[in-house]
Amino acid sequence: MKNTVLSFLIIATALLLNPSSARGHHGWAAFPSGSQITLKGTVMDFHFVNPHSVVEFAVKDDKGQVQVWEGELTSRSNLAPRGWTATSLEDRDEVTITGYPAKNGAHAMRITRIVLSNGKELKLSGGN
Repeated sequence: MKNTVLSFLIIATALLLNPSSARGHHGWAAFPSGSQITLKGTVMDFHFVNPHSVVEFAVKDDKGQVQVWEGELTSRSNLAPRGWTATSLEDRDEVTITGYPAKNGAHAMRITRIVLSNGKELKLSGGN
């Protein structure tokens, strides 16, 4: 029991002394902050969860083929104070999404902007 408590205290102290390791669950490294892309598509699913909320959406390519994309947002706990709920994006909503594409070429992006078909922009940060 003493060893377990001691181990916990050592780990907790290490995390407090180096907070970047505590929040380094994966960060945005998979999405380089070079140029952004903008896609128009249809929401298939919205996961309003921590550590990252996720939008799954369908986009038609130049040949009319449907591609399924996954867009990562910040956490539910960051989005909720900006008015987001589990129904902010619903199945079949038409959206225009801008963000940083995955560097590995996957149909994935870190979302920086979402605009609904009615022109309403959903707030992603306090500055919006």
